[in-house]
Amino acid sequence: MIGKLPTSLEIDGKEYEINSDFRVALLIFQACNDTELTVQEKCVVCVECLYKEIPDNFEKAYEKAVWFLDGGDMPKPEKSPKKMMDWEQDESIIFPAVNKVAGCEIRISKYYHWWSFLGLFNEIGEGLYSNVMNIRNKKAKGKTLEVWEKEFYRSHRNLIDLKQKYTAEEQAEINFINSLLN
Repeated sequence: MIGKLPTSLEIDGKEYEINSDFRVALLIFQACNDTELTVQEKCVVCVECLYKEIPDNFEKAYEKAVWFLDGGDMPKPEKSPKKMMDWEQDESIIFPAVNKVAGCEIRISKYYHWWSFLGLFNEIGEGLYSNVMNIRNKKAKGKTLEVWEKEFYRSHRNLIDLKQKYTAEEQAEINFINSLLN
């Protein structure tokens, strides 16, 4: 049906209710970025968080979960060879931009469907978030920044540069090496 937001997903002929609120999707993305989790653990978190009842066909359930999280049959942009955003790191600039499009504070709503949130997110116009994304994109493609972009980058480098996430072991090794150098 046109305009219907899915609150269940069909797997092997059976409908399974899902947790379709945007907060659940963002929690799944947070788990997917967790360097301490294996690929299998990330898949389990995804399915267990999204479905109210775990389907028997786990592979199909995961496949449909990814479809849902990707916005369904929405046209997908070409994949960037480099990660351009991080839902956690960029939270402080994403929500104001989404709220501007929505005309209200989304986070205080009791429920907001993930696809509706994605729609707002995709309509973000000019502002801090789009400036940060444009600079990241130019830097990733090796393009020259405009004078104002260079100044903005120097002033907001901590906001623009995506932080590298390390496993506990990697971070311990980095800390050890740094302690030797100091």
